[in-house]
Amino acid sequence: MHRSPLSPVRLTALATASPPHVLRQADVARFARALFGDKRGSEIERLLPAFENAGIEQRHSCVPLDWYAQPHGWADKNRLYIEHAAKLAEEAVEKCLGHTGMGVDEIDAIVTVSSSGVATPSLDALLAERMGFRRDVQRLPIFGLGCAGGVLGLSRGAAMARALPGANVLVVVVELCGLTFRSADDDKSNIIATALFGDGAAAALLTHRDDGMRLAAWGEHTWPGTLDVMGWHIEDDGFGVLFSRDIPNLVRTELRAAAERFLGREGLTLDDLAGTVCHPGGAKVLDALETAFGMAQGGMADARAVLREHGNMSAVTVLFVLKRMLAKEMRGRHLMSALGPGFTAAFLLLDDT
Repeated sequence: MHRSPLSPVRLTALATASPPHVLRQADVARFARALFGDKRGSEIERLLPAFENAGIEQRHSCVPLDWYAQPHGWADKNRLYIEHAAKLAEEAVEKCLGHTGMGVDEIDAIVTVSSSGVATPSLDALLAERMGFRRDVQRLPIFGLGCAGGVLGLSRGAAMARALPGANVLVVVVELCGLTFRSADDDKSNIIATALFGDGAAAALLTHRDDGMRLAAWGEHTWPGTLDVMGWHIEDDGFGVLFSRDIPNLVRTELRAAAERFLGREGLTLDDLAGTVCHPGGAKVLDALETAFGMAQGGMADARAVLREHGNMSAVTVLFVLKRMLAKEMRGRHLMSALGPGFTAAFLLLDDT
Protein backbone atom coordinates (compact mmCIF):
# COMPACT_ATOMS: atom_id res chain seq x y z
CA MET A 1 0.00 0.00 0.00
CA HIS A 2 1.32 3.43 -0.89
CA ARG A 3 -0.08 6.89 -0.30
CA SER A 4 0.50 9.86 -2.56
CA PRO A 5 3.62 12.02 -2.07
CA LEU A 6 3.58 15.74 -1.45
CA SER A 7 4.54 16.27 -5.08
CA PRO A 8 1.68 14.56 -6.94
CA VAL A 9 2.25 12.14 -9.78
CA ARG A 10 -0.22 12.77 -12.58
CA LEU A 11 -1.36 11.02 -15.72
CA THR A 12 -0.39 13.63 -18.28
CA ALA A 13 -1.17 11.67 -21.45
CA LEU A 14 -2.58 8.30 -22.49
CA ALA A 15 -2.75 6.72 -25.93
CA THR A 16 -3.74 3.33 -27.34
CA ALA A 17 -2.89 1.37 -30.47
CA SER A 18 -4.52 -1.60 -32.21
CA PRO A 19 -3.04 -3.93 -34.84
CA PRO A 20 -4.52 -3.90 -38.36
CA HIS A 21 -6.42 -7.19 -38.64
CA VAL A 22 -10.03 -7.01 -37.44
CA LEU A 23 -11.56 -10.35 -36.40
CA ARG A 24 -15.36 -10.39 -36.37
CA GLN A 25 -16.73 -12.59 -33.63
CA ALA A 26 -19.08 -14.42 -35.98
CA ASP A 27 -16.13 -15.32 -38.22
CA VAL A 28 -14.09 -16.55 -35.25
CA ALA A 29 -17.00 -18.73 -34.11
CA ARG A 30 -17.22 -20.33 -37.55
CA PHE A 31 -13.46 -20.83 -37.48
CA ALA A 32 -13.67 -22.56 -34.09
CA ARG A 33 -16.47 -24.85 -35.29
CA ALA A 34 -14.45 -25.91 -38.31
CA LEU A 35 -11.18 -26.34 -36.40
CA PHE A 36 -12.45 -28.15 -33.32
CA GLY A 37 -15.50 -29.90 -34.76
CA ASP A 38 -13.65 -33.09 -35.69
CA LYS A 39 -12.08 -33.38 -32.24
CA ARG A 40 -15.02 -32.28 -30.12
CA GLY A 41 -17.80 -33.63 -32.32
CA SER A 42 -21.24 -32.53 -31.21
CA GLU A 43 -19.75 -31.12 -28.00
CA ILE A 44 -18.40 -28.12 -29.90
CA GLU A 45 -21.99 -26.96 -30.36
CA ARG A 46 -22.34 -26.80 -26.60
CA LEU A 47 -19.29 -24.55 -26.34
CA LEU A 48 -20.02 -22.24 -29.29
CA PRO A 49 -22.56 -20.10 -27.38
CA ALA A 50 -19.55 -18.76 -25.48
CA PHE A 51 -18.73 -16.71 -28.59
CA GLU A 52 -22.21 -15.18 -28.78
CA ASN A 53 -22.44 -14.59 -25.03
CA ALA A 54 -18.97 -13.05 -24.63
CA GLY A 55 -20.24 -9.51 -25.28
CA ILE A 56 -17.72 -9.14 -28.12
CA GLU A 57 -18.43 -8.08 -31.69
CA GLN A 58 -14.87 -7.75 -32.94
CA ARG A 59 -11.23 -7.85 -31.91
CA HIS A 60 -7.92 -6.76 -33.38
CA SER A 61 -5.09 -9.15 -34.20
CA CYS A 62 -1.50 -8.76 -35.34
CA VAL A 63 -2.00 -11.72 -37.71
CA PRO A 64 -4.93 -12.62 -40.01
CA LEU A 65 -7.51 -15.23 -39.04
CA ASP A 66 -6.15 -17.93 -41.33
CA TRP A 67 -2.82 -17.83 -39.42
CA TYR A 68 -4.58 -19.42 -36.44
CA ALA A 69 -5.61 -22.49 -38.44
CA GLN A 70 -2.03 -23.68 -38.83
CA PRO A 71 0.19 -25.22 -36.15
CA HIS A 72 2.92 -22.91 -34.90
CA GLY A 73 5.77 -23.70 -32.55
CA TRP A 74 6.95 -21.64 -29.62
CA ALA A 75 9.88 -20.13 -31.56
CA ASP A 76 7.64 -18.95 -34.41
CA LYS A 77 5.07 -17.45 -32.08
CA ASN A 78 7.61 -15.64 -29.96
CA ARG A 79 9.40 -14.26 -33.04
CA LEU A 80 6.10 -12.74 -34.14
CA TYR A 81 5.46 -11.50 -30.60
CA ILE A 82 8.75 -9.58 -30.49
CA GLU A 83 8.26 -8.15 -33.98
CA HIS A 84 4.68 -6.98 -33.52
CA ALA A 85 4.88 -6.03 -29.83
CA ALA A 86 7.77 -3.64 -30.47
CA LYS A 87 6.01 -2.10 -33.47
CA LEU A 88 2.66 -1.66 -31.69
CA ALA A 89 4.28 -0.32 -28.54
CA GLU A 90 6.22 2.22 -30.60
CA GLU A 91 2.97 3.40 -32.20
CA ALA A 92 1.34 3.86 -28.79
CA VAL A 93 4.36 5.78 -27.44
CA GLU A 94 4.45 8.09 -30.48
CA LYS A 95 0.77 8.90 -30.02
CA CYS A 96 1.19 9.44 -26.28
CA LEU A 97 4.15 11.80 -26.58
CA GLY A 98 2.50 13.50 -29.53
CA HIS A 99 -0.29 14.67 -27.21
CA THR A 100 2.25 16.61 -25.14
CA GLY A 101 4.88 17.74 -27.61
CA MET A 102 7.46 16.01 -25.41
CA GLY A 103 10.44 14.32 -27.04
CA VAL A 104 11.87 10.93 -26.20
CA ASP A 105 14.93 12.69 -24.78
CA GLU A 106 12.74 14.01 -21.95
CA ILE A 107 11.77 10.54 -20.70
CA ASP A 108 13.68 9.52 -17.58
CA ALA A 109 12.28 6.03 -17.01
CA ILE A 110 10.30 3.39 -18.91
CA VAL A 111 8.10 0.68 -17.42
CA THR A 112 7.04 -2.03 -19.88
CA VAL A 113 4.35 -4.58 -19.03
CA SER A 114 3.52 -7.71 -21.02
CA SER A 115 2.68 -11.34 -20.24
CA SER A 116 1.89 -12.74 -23.69
CA GLY A 117 5.45 -13.29 -24.90
CA VAL A 118 9.08 -13.18 -23.85
CA ALA A 119 11.68 -10.67 -25.04
CA THR A 120 15.30 -10.52 -23.91
CA PRO A 121 16.55 -7.84 -24.51
CA SER A 122 13.26 -6.62 -23.10
CA LEU A 123 10.67 -4.49 -24.88
CA ASP A 124 11.92 -1.30 -23.22
CA ALA A 125 15.40 -1.93 -24.61
CA LEU A 126 13.92 -2.55 -28.06
CA LEU A 127 11.96 0.71 -27.79
CA ALA A 128 15.02 2.63 -26.65
CA GLU A 129 16.92 1.39 -29.70
CA ARG A 130 14.04 1.98 -32.14
CA MET A 131 13.05 5.41 -30.86
CA GLY A 132 16.31 6.92 -29.62
CA PHE A 133 15.65 7.26 -25.90
CA ARG A 134 18.48 8.66 -23.81
CA ARG A 135 21.27 6.23 -23.00
CA ASP A 136 20.71 6.76 -19.26
CA VAL A 137 16.94 6.09 -19.30
CA GLN A 138 15.95 3.80 -16.43
CA ARG A 139 14.11 0.62 -17.48
CA LEU A 140 11.73 -1.70 -15.65
CA PRO A 141 10.33 -4.64 -17.66
CA ILE A 142 7.49 -6.55 -15.95
CA PHE A 143 6.24 -10.02 -16.90
CA GLY A 144 3.62 -12.29 -15.35
CA LEU A 145 1.00 -9.88 -14.00
CA GLY A 146 -1.56 -10.91 -16.61
CA CYS A 147 -4.75 -8.86 -16.70
CA ALA A 148 -3.68 -6.95 -13.56
CA GLY A 149 -0.65 -5.56 -15.37
CA GLY A 150 -2.25 -2.35 -16.62
CA VAL A 151 -3.16 -1.15 -13.14
CA LEU A 152 0.01 -2.46 -11.50
CA GLY A 153 2.14 -1.03 -14.30
CA LEU A 154 0.77 2.44 -13.60
CA SER A 155 1.37 1.83 -9.88
CA ARG A 156 5.01 0.84 -10.42
CA GLY A 157 5.45 3.82 -12.73
CA ALA A 158 4.02 6.14 -10.09
CA ALA A 159 6.38 4.69 -7.50
CA MET A 160 9.33 5.35 -9.80
CA ALA A 161 8.15 8.91 -10.47
CA ARG A 162 7.93 9.51 -6.73
CA ALA A 163 11.44 8.16 -6.24
CA LEU A 164 12.76 10.42 -9.01
CA PRO A 165 11.52 13.96 -8.23
CA GLY A 166 10.66 15.81 -11.40
CA ALA A 167 11.05 12.69 -13.55
CA ASN A 168 8.92 11.83 -16.57
CA VAL A 169 7.99 8.15 -16.52
CA LEU A 170 6.58 6.29 -19.50
CA VAL A 171 4.43 3.21 -18.86
CA VAL A 172 4.00 0.97 -21.90
CA VAL A 173 1.64 -2.02 -21.88
CA VAL A 174 1.36 -4.37 -24.85
CA GLU A 175 -0.37 -7.74 -25.12
CA LEU A 176 -0.65 -9.98 -28.17
CA CYS A 177 -2.92 -12.57 -26.60
CA GLY A 178 -3.97 -14.00 -29.95
CA LEU A 179 -0.48 -15.39 -30.54
CA THR A 180 -0.90 -17.67 -27.52
CA PHE A 181 -3.65 -19.63 -29.36
CA ARG A 182 -2.81 -23.32 -29.73
CA SER A 183 -4.62 -24.93 -32.66
CA ALA A 184 -3.99 -28.47 -31.39
CA ASP A 185 -5.51 -27.76 -27.97
CA ASP A 186 -9.23 -28.52 -27.84
CA ASP A 187 -9.42 -27.98 -24.08
CA LYS A 188 -12.39 -25.87 -22.96
CA SER A 189 -10.13 -23.12 -21.57
CA ASN A 190 -8.44 -22.70 -24.95
CA ILE A 191 -11.78 -22.48 -26.72
CA ILE A 192 -13.04 -19.89 -24.22
CA ALA A 193 -9.82 -17.91 -24.72
CA THR A 194 -10.48 -18.05 -28.47
CA ALA A 195 -13.81 -16.36 -27.78
CA LEU A 196 -12.23 -13.60 -25.69
CA PHE A 197 -8.66 -12.65 -26.53
CA GLY A 198 -7.55 -9.67 -28.60
CA ASP A 199 -4.34 -7.68 -29.18
CA GLY A 200 -3.53 -4.10 -28.26
CA ALA A 201 -1.10 -1.64 -26.69
CA ALA A 202 -1.22 1.51 -24.60
CA ALA A 203 1.27 4.11 -23.39
CA ALA A 204 0.83 6.43 -20.42
CA LEU A 205 3.00 9.39 -19.46
CA LEU A 206 3.36 10.10 -15.74
CA THR A 207 4.80 13.46 -14.69
CA HIS A 208 4.84 15.97 -11.85
CA ARG A 209 3.06 18.58 -13.96
CA ASP A 210 -0.12 20.26 -12.76
CA ASP A 211 -2.43 18.80 -15.41
CA GLY A 212 -4.06 15.38 -15.54
CA MET A 213 -5.55 12.90 -13.10
CA ARG A 214 -3.55 12.41 -9.91
CA LEU A 215 -2.42 8.90 -9.02
CA ALA A 216 -3.44 9.27 -5.40
CA ALA A 217 -2.83 5.77 -4.01
CA TRP A 218 -2.20 2.24 -5.16
CA GLY A 219 -2.25 -1.24 -3.67
CA GLU A 220 -3.14 -4.86 -4.23
CA HIS A 221 -4.54 -7.94 -2.55
CA THR A 222 -3.52 -11.55 -3.25
CA TRP A 223 -5.83 -14.26 -1.96
CA PRO A 224 -4.22 -17.38 -0.43
CA GLY A 225 -4.59 -20.75 -2.10
CA THR A 226 -5.54 -19.29 -5.50
CA LEU A 227 -2.47 -19.96 -7.66
CA ASP A 228 -4.56 -22.22 -9.90
CA VAL A 229 -7.21 -19.61 -10.70
CA MET A 230 -5.50 -17.85 -13.62
CA GLY A 231 -2.25 -17.99 -15.52
CA TRP A 232 -0.19 -19.84 -18.14
CA HIS A 233 1.14 -23.37 -18.29
CA ILE A 234 4.05 -23.78 -20.68
CA GLU A 235 3.70 -26.32 -23.49
CA ASP A 236 5.92 -27.23 -26.45
CA ASP A 237 3.84 -24.96 -28.70
CA GLY A 238 3.67 -22.01 -26.31
CA PHE A 239 1.47 -20.70 -23.52
CA GLY A 240 -1.50 -22.81 -22.46
CA VAL A 241 -4.21 -20.72 -20.84
CA LEU A 242 -5.41 -21.38 -17.29
CA PHE A 243 -8.89 -20.12 -16.47
CA SER A 244 -10.92 -21.17 -13.45
CA ARG A 245 -14.68 -21.25 -13.76
CA ASP A 246 -14.72 -19.78 -10.24
CA ILE A 247 -13.45 -16.33 -11.35
CA PRO A 248 -16.89 -14.63 -11.62
CA ASN A 249 -17.90 -16.03 -8.23
CA LEU A 250 -14.64 -14.89 -6.63
CA VAL A 251 -15.23 -11.41 -8.03
CA ARG A 252 -18.81 -11.38 -6.81
CA THR A 253 -18.02 -12.56 -3.28
CA GLU A 254 -14.46 -11.38 -2.52
CA LEU A 255 -13.58 -8.24 -4.49
CA ARG A 256 -15.74 -5.70 -2.64
CA ALA A 257 -14.16 -6.44 0.75
CA ALA A 258 -10.65 -6.12 -0.73
CA ALA A 259 -11.57 -2.80 -2.37
CA GLU A 260 -13.08 -1.51 0.86
CA ARG A 261 -9.91 -2.36 2.79
CA PHE A 262 -7.81 -0.54 0.20
CA LEU A 263 -10.03 2.55 0.30
CA GLY A 264 -10.29 2.40 4.09
CA ARG A 265 -6.55 2.88 4.42
CA GLU A 266 -7.07 6.16 2.56
CA GLY A 267 -9.94 7.15 4.84
CA LEU A 268 -12.45 6.55 2.04
CA THR A 269 -15.41 4.30 1.28
CA LEU A 270 -17.02 3.22 -1.97
CA ASP A 271 -19.56 6.01 -1.46
CA ASP A 272 -16.74 8.55 -1.88
CA LEU A 273 -16.10 7.42 -5.44
CA ALA A 274 -17.44 9.15 -8.53
CA GLY A 275 -16.98 5.91 -10.48
CA THR A 276 -14.88 2.87 -11.26
CA VAL A 277 -12.51 1.96 -14.09
CA CYS A 278 -12.52 -1.83 -14.29
CA HIS A 279 -10.87 -4.41 -16.49
CA PRO A 280 -13.62 -6.16 -18.50
CA GLY A 281 -12.39 -9.74 -18.42
CA GLY A 282 -15.59 -11.00 -20.01
CA ALA A 283 -19.34 -10.56 -19.89
CA LYS A 284 -19.76 -12.78 -16.80
CA VAL A 285 -16.93 -11.00 -15.03
CA LEU A 286 -18.54 -7.63 -15.80
CA ASP A 287 -21.83 -8.87 -14.37
CA ALA A 288 -19.94 -9.93 -11.24
CA LEU A 289 -18.11 -6.59 -11.01
CA GLU A 290 -21.37 -4.67 -11.18
CA THR A 291 -22.79 -6.86 -8.41
CA ALA A 292 -19.65 -6.44 -6.29
CA PHE A 293 -19.75 -2.66 -6.55
CA GLY A 294 -23.53 -2.41 -6.11
CA MET A 295 -24.26 -1.23 -9.64
CA ALA A 296 -27.20 -2.04 -11.88
CA GLN A 297 -26.50 -4.59 -14.59
CA GLY A 298 -25.02 -2.79 -17.58
CA GLY A 299 -23.76 0.04 -15.37
CA MET A 300 -20.18 -0.33 -16.54
CA ALA A 301 -21.06 0.93 -19.99
CA ASP A 302 -17.56 2.04 -20.99
CA ALA A 303 -15.99 -1.27 -19.95
CA ARG A 304 -18.66 -3.15 -21.89
CA ALA A 305 -18.05 -0.97 -24.96
CA VAL A 306 -14.31 -1.70 -24.89
CA LEU A 307 -14.98 -5.41 -24.50
CA ARG A 308 -17.43 -5.29 -27.40
CA GLU A 309 -15.02 -3.49 -29.73
CA HIS A 310 -11.66 -4.95 -28.68
CA GLY A 311 -12.21 -8.12 -26.66
CA ASN A 312 -10.06 -9.02 -23.66
CA MET A 313 -6.54 -7.70 -24.32
CA SER A 314 -5.31 -8.74 -20.90
CA ALA A 315 -3.37 -5.93 -19.15
CA VAL A 316 -4.03 -3.39 -21.91
CA THR A 317 -7.82 -3.49 -21.71
CA VAL A 318 -8.32 -1.36 -18.59
CA LEU A 319 -6.23 1.40 -20.18
CA PHE A 320 -8.57 1.40 -23.19
CA VAL A 321 -11.43 1.81 -20.69
CA LEU A 322 -9.63 4.65 -18.93
CA LYS A 323 -8.94 6.43 -22.21
CA ARG A 324 -12.59 6.18 -23.17
CA MET A 325 -13.67 7.62 -19.82
CA LEU A 326 -11.10 10.41 -19.91
CA ALA A 327 -12.46 11.43 -23.32
CA LYS A 328 -15.77 12.05 -21.54
CA GLU A 329 -14.01 14.40 -19.09
CA MET A 330 -14.31 12.14 -16.05
CA ARG A 331 -14.20 14.01 -12.77
CA GLY A 332 -13.77 13.14 -9.11
CA ARG A 333 -12.28 10.06 -7.49
CA HIS A 334 -12.24 6.84 -9.51
CA LEU A 335 -11.06 3.41 -8.51
CA MET A 336 -9.17 1.47 -11.18
CA SER A 337 -9.13 -2.27 -10.67
CA ALA A 338 -8.10 -5.44 -12.46
CA LEU A 339 -7.58 -9.07 -11.53
CA GLY A 340 -4.61 -11.20 -12.48
CA PRO A 341 -2.62 -14.32 -11.66
CA GLY A 342 -1.82 -14.79 -8.05
CA PHE A 343 -4.93 -14.53 -7.74
CA THR A 344 -4.51 -10.79 -7.25
CA ALA A 345 -6.68 -7.69 -7.26
CA ALA A 346 -4.85 -4.53 -8.32
CA PHE A 347 -6.17 -1.12 -7.22
CA LEU A 348 -5.29 2.43 -8.19
CA LEU A 349 -7.05 5.57 -6.95
CA LEU A 350 -7.34 8.39 -9.48
CA ASP A 351 -8.34 11.90 -8.44
CA ASP A 352 -8.77 15.11 -10.44
CA THR A 353 -7.72 17.35 -7.53
